[in-house]
Amino acid sequence: MQLVVGRIGRPHGLRGDVSVEVRTDEPDKRFVAGAAIATEPASTGPLLIESVRWHSGTLLIRFEGVNDRDHAEELRGTMLVIDSADIPLPEDPDEFYDHQLIGLSVVTPDGERVGEVSDVLHHGQDLLVVRRGKADVYVPFVKALVPVIDLDKGILVVDGPAGLLDPDAIA
Repeated sequence: MQLVVGRIGRPHGLRGDVSVEVRTDEPDKRFVAGAAIATEPASTGPLLIESVRWHSGTLLIRFEGVNDRDHAEELRGTMLVIDSADIPLPEDPDEFYDHQLIGLSVVTPDGERVGEVSDVLHHGQDLLVVRRGKADVYVPFVKALVPVIDLDKGILVVDGPAGLLDPDAIA
């Protein structure tokens, strides 16, 4: 599975630098001079990073062979991706990457399948988006409500109060 770690934005200057919208917690590990990075669309890459610098809180990257503003503009909107298999697993057994959770079957403590994790939102508190038929419900991603995550079995147990998984419940 491909994971987006950045999105190329507008050119910066005249020599081919581009701004990058960072979508990784580890930009200093993902974006280093000399590294090749895959792209979406794949036909645009891989791109070889020539130089990296921060300017006023914005990541600026120059790619090999991109030497002017026009060529940099052609890259705008390109997603920079990595293969999820290249990411080491977290050391903490209670820590998960979003891509590990998305697609898991959601079951009750009794084993009844009630949906599937379709997304993970990070808005102050992490929320699991559980697809229930055509509706989504939001489950706070806390141990008290999600006591079991079994990646090998592809399940996530939600043990919450009545109505938590009801798409018709009023918040």
